[in-house]
Amino acid sequence: MKLQIPDAARQIINALTKNGFEAYVVGGCVRDALLGITPHDWDICTNASPRQMQRSFAGWETIEIGIQHGTIAVVMGKEVYEVTAYRVDGTYSDNRHPDNVRFTSELSEDLARRDFTVNAMAYSDSDGLIDLYGGVQDLRDGIIRCVGDPDKRFNEDALRILRALRFASRFGFAIELKTSDSIRQNAPLLNNIAAERIREELSGILTGQSAEAVLNEYRDVIAVFIPEIRPCFDYDQCTKHHCYDVYRHITHSVGQITPTGLLRTVMFFHDIGKPQVMTQDADGTRHFKGHQLVSADIAHDVLRRLRCPNAFIDDCVKLIIYHDVRFSGSKKLVKRVMNAIGADNMPLLFEVMTADYLSQSDYNRDQKRDAVETSKAQYAEIIADHECFSLKELKINGKDLIGIGITDGKKIGATLNALLNEVIDETLPNEKYALLQRAEQINIL
Repeated sequence: MKLQIPDAARQIINALTKNGFEAYVVGGCVRDALLGITPHDWDICTNASPRQMQRSFAGWETIEIGIQHGTIAVVMGKEVYEVTAYRVDGTYSDNRHPDNVRFTSELSEDLARRDFTVNAMAYSDSDGLIDLYGGVQDLRDGIIRCVGDPDKRFNEDALRILRALRFASRFGFAIELKTSDSIRQNAPLLNNIAAERIREELSGILTGQSAEAVLNEYRDVIAVFIPEIRPCFDYDQCTKHHCYDVYRHITHSVGQITPTGLLRTVMFFHDIGKPQVMTQDADGTRHFKGHQLVSADIAHDVLRRLRCPNAFIDDCVKLIIYHDVRFSGSKKLVKRVMNAIGADNMPLLFEVMTADYLSQSDYNRDQKRDAVETSKAQYAEIIADHECFSLKELKINGKDLIGIGITDGKKIGATLNALLNEVIDETLPNEKYALLQRAEQINIL
């Protein structure tokens, strides 16, 4: 079996072998190459020690990025290749990082410490594929399986629990039974993992092709670090608008939308507040008025806890707040929503609303679809005709108001917003003279 590897990686391997050492591309790059996916990174392992690597790369551009763990980065043009000595990890007292590492001359010992069989393969042109744990067969069968004892692997590094879910979601693979059981048993170890790392893995889970299936099967694992989702489990909505419980509606909607981190995060949180606001009629019909606001608050708190960027959180919150707005054919309402969330977010809102109704029952689905499509057309007209929907399009600004004697900052802001509302309501033309005249009237009153 011959893999196509970059010339730069081949040059690095040749430099090591010419000096009498073994060298292979290893890990995820081998997995992806076997799957026909272009690897993002090409990692190389060798039985050379860090000092021996430095001598082998004399005259090359290198960076000592992790010399204590045996890793040197080799710069080849615009690409960086990590070269790591074969190693055996010591104990993992923090369930994340080895307390120490020991370098070894045996490739088999290095592969034995890796997480999953599909990531424990190595390759070189001279020796071909080294597959000691059945990674090729697991790739063919679509299986995620730990190397060796799953409990040991997850206790060494609890983040591997979420990595297993991410790979299952990304590739559409199943998780082998013993590995799956160990994931559930060891899930509380995720409390020892940094929020930033959990965030990255969660994003990968949400954006995978099998996100819905993984979220359903491993919901208790997700609830370890997002306990706010637990009340949604098996929560019957008892309404003709819905055919799923709250959690299954959420996960189905995740699978219905474009797999970007923002959109899938919005769908994961968009109804999370429903159990908190439920009211019930005498006939058992349930209502969830205000759930979008509670859901947005929960999303804000969780995403802050996961150390998400502020701009990402802001966009999520806006889309969640307005995901249930009832567009009724009113162009004015479209403009008001554009003003609230920004014009660039409107196409995303339409995607969110579509994924939402596609995850509901068939009741009134055609009307829901038509409302979204009508609003899309109105949005396009507003943009094409440069219609006013925010202060940015208003034909006057604060300087103009100062020019007619309105100098108080609060009055300036209040006046501009009042004028914008009248322009959106089409009771006032967006023309400078008319706006200034109306501004004077407002402030006389």
